Amino acid sequence: MPATLLDSEIFRDIFGTAAMRRIFSDQARVQYYLDIEAALARVQAHLGIIPANTAVEIVRNCHAEKFDMAKLEAATQRIGYPVLPVVQQLVALCADGLGEWCHWGATTQDITDTATILQIRDALALLEQDLAAIAAALASLARRFRDTPMAGRSNLQQATPITFGYKCAVLLSAFHRHRARLAELRPRVLAGEFGGATGTLASLGADGLAVQQALMAELGLAQPEIAWHSVRDRIAEVGCFLGLVTGTLGKIATDVKLMMQTEVEEVFEPFAAGRGSSSTMPQKRNPIFSAYVHAAAAMVRQHVAALLDAMVADHERSTGPWEIEWIALPEIFLLSAGALAHTRTLLEDLEVDPARMRKNLDLTGGLVVSEAVMMALGPALGRQRAHDLVYEICRDVLAGNGTFLDLLAAHPEIKPHLGRAALARLVDPANYCGLAGEMVDRILAAHAPPTRKPA
Repeated sequence: MPATLLDSEIFRDIFGTAAMRRIFSDQARVQYYLDIEAALARVQAHLGIIPANTAVEIVRNCHAEKFDMAKLEAATQRIGYPVLPVVQQLVALCADGLGEWCHWGATTQDITDTATILQIRDALALLEQDLAAIAAALASLARRFRDTPMAGRSNLQQATPITFGYKCAVLLSAFHRHRARLAELRPRVLAGEFGGATGTLASLGADGLAVQQALMAELGLAQPEIAWHSVRDRIAEVGCFLGLVTGTLGKIATDVKLMMQTEVEEVFEPFAAGRGSSSTMPQKRNPIFSAYVHAAAAMVRQHVAALLDAMVADHERSTGPWEIEWIALPEIFLLSAGALAHTRTLLEDLEVDPARMRKNLDLTGGLVVSEAVMMALGPALGRQRAHDLVYEICRDVLAGNGTFLDLLAAHPEIKPHLGRAALARLVDPANYCGLAGEMVDRILAAHAPPTRKPA
């Protein structure tokens, strides 16, 4: 019976995805083990290390559906690791004792680590699709709203104007970097493990490195330069990468939540009847996608810390830190998949209200662009005097002594340098978005999928 939200029949597709669960399921994990055992048998038969007929028989039985999962569970409980019970069942399935040649020269951690790398490879391929889709959605929003003015915010207060396209382009630039990181980490991370007891391949003698090279080629992984049984930076790097990705997703979710507030209402999550409704307040439309993204991103960060703990391993084969990865890594991938899926849907169908953005921008009657007036007066009055003068006028506006434009136009120090028409242009927030449009164009010009490096 499922006990966690990641396996719950009710919550599992909120906090994860079916495709990612399949990769980290018991059935899939056993099949990854068997894929490695089959590849090892083929390679060793080809190199003349084991008899050719044994490889045929071993490969014939390397199918997870032939395995008794209840027996596997019981044996794993007794032994402490699942690989040996898998090998025991494989040996029993093979006819004429030929299965005794399986797992030749390998150790439990070789199979476990290499299976983990195969899971990571397939899981990253899934996540890459969502990264590309999110980047495409942000590019579309940046292009569509390139010149749509809105209030930039600092410390939750209106700062100077930006455009909504600029806001989206800033996020798009992060996804360009995430996709580049993914391309860069693959060659480092997607290397298998095959070293025997302490990594020296002593059990295979002079054939060890040849078997290792051929096995990795068979599996489509890079050959490790040396054993990494207790040096876990590969696994930790993947976790840190997903911590960075979900951190950006959490930033998106936070901004959407804030922009959905009743007092703001500049964007909304995609509408579906009843979604986000309250049991007591019929008027509410809560930011559901964003809430789940926020929660998932927070949990990924905690699990990343656990993976970093798992790096502190003892000697050549560790006692305990390795098992941390078994708990943390699947949950990192599942939570990341859920957060990416929610963010993708959110951005692809985001509701944007440019009129409300403009209304909010006009709330201060031009005070939001007081910097523009100060900078325009600076050459004539000096920057400090211009600052102090505009500051005093802003205080008068806030005290209810007149509008910003009227007080500026009537001030005797300002009249000789700026007329009312020029001041009206200065206090229009749409005229003070700086080079937002040009920056959007630069990010959009760079919007192309990174070249994938071979593993």
